[in-house]
Amino acid sequence: MRPRFLGALAAAAAVLLTLTSCADDSGGGGGGTTPGANGGQIKSGLKIAVVPKAVNNPYFDAAFTGAKKACGEIGATCEQLGPTEASGSAQAQFINTVVQQQYDALVISAADANSVVPALKQAKAAGITVVTYDADVADDSARSAMVRPTTSDLVGKSLDKWISDAIGPQGGEIAILSAAATAENQNAWIAVMKQDLANYPQLKLVDTVYGDDDAAKSAEKASALLQSHPNLKGIIAPTTVGIAATAQYLSGSQYKGKVALTGLGLPSQMKAYVKDGTVKTFGLWDPAMLGYLGVYAAANVASKIDIKGGFEAGGKKYTLEDKGLVTVGPPQEFTAQNVDSFTF
Repeated sequence: MRPRFLGALAAAAAVLLTLTSCADDSGGGGGGTTPGANGGQIKSGLKIAVVPKAVNNPYFDAAFTGAKKACGEIGATCEQLGPTEASGSAQAQFINTVVQQQYDALVISAADANSVVPALKQAKAAGITVVTYDADVADDSARSAMVRPTTSDLVGKSLDKWISDAIGPQGGEIAILSAAATAENQNAWIAVMKQDLANYPQLKLVDTVYGDDDAAKSAEKASALLQSHPNLKGIIAPTTVGIAATAQYLSGSQYKGKVALTGLGLPSQMKAYVKDGTVKTFGLWDPAMLGYLGVYAAANVASKIDIKGGFEAGGKKYTLEDKGLVTVGPPQEFTAQNVDSFTF
């Protein structure tokens, strides 16, 4: 875990407004137009804000890499701005900044499915296109589209299978270490996991805890789970911060090889723990595609193009499902055999 003084610095930094500008890398200001959906043309020079749940998070940094790529292709200015702690109230301040600075579009991963809705509706009323990515809002009228990495059904069932395979046929007690209790995507995955556990009678879910996408807090929660449940056989962490922090804790503890761990993680962060045997299998999708498609969807709508019939990005057609959902694809499974093949 991080030394105490680093934790104190992180807490102090949480009160500061953080703005990461990457206009130079995004190709903003380029001339001409880009073909959009239904024969329309995406406007050049759009100003697009990307607001993650929290900045300085490798997962959202990867997503922003995809957003910058899309902005470069369409000649837009692309900026990432957001809080250092994942909370809806903190995000609301940055949504207000987006309104005040008159951005054309906002692409946001909601830290709280409910509390950001009023601010997003104000942004829409101000003429700003709103698209969510990674985590949606409870009221779909607050945004024009939602780019989701995969389906909740596929994620939840994959997580159950991975922990069952890791523990083995004898089964035992398992626990979930999630991100924030208010995270819409986490809660949807957990709901599927709980329902699907009926297919694994050898597994018993004994606890669900929340690390709030903070590495130190996630490690503390993992430690507390092991103390509270001495017979625990496995932990599922459907959060990139949570699985990395838990893996780091387990790898240096007496529980290594005794308590299985799986979840959703970045290969770049997890490969060491796969190779040392702490984790057998974990999964994710390419987070860059979330930012990439989020920008394309937002740019089309901001250019007054109807995307109900779908839109193109990177030479591929993406369709809008019910309630404006756009799906990247199924989760990718990572093991010792393939983890070195991925760079994000």
